[in-house]
Amino acid sequence: MNKRTKTNIILLILVVILVVAPFVFVKGEYGGSDDQGTEQIKKYDPSYKVWAHPVWTPPSGEIESLLFTVQGSLGTGIIAYVIGSAHGRKKALKEIEQNNKQQSK
Repeated sequence: MNKRTKTNIILLILVVILVVAPFVFVKGEYGGSDDQGTEQIKKYDPSYKVWAHPVWTPPSGEIESLLFTVQGSLGTGIIAYVIGSAHGRKKALKEIEQNNKQQSK
């Protein structure tokens, strides 16, 4: 096994540990931050009335999760495209510089 493969395996193990650790060490339910925020506000100000309401509420929790996942996937895709594009542009510029240096010799 070469050094790169060993490094990738170690990184993969660390990622799995980072994903699993919160479920092992944190007890309790995972809820949305909107719900937790509203609970805290109502705890300190019982007369609080919600003034902003969603324009559209998904018919089920599964559809809400699906839309959240699609939103995250699209964002990840856009970020990966921008990073890849910048990397490709930098690589192309470096190749052009090398070609110019070779032609000038």
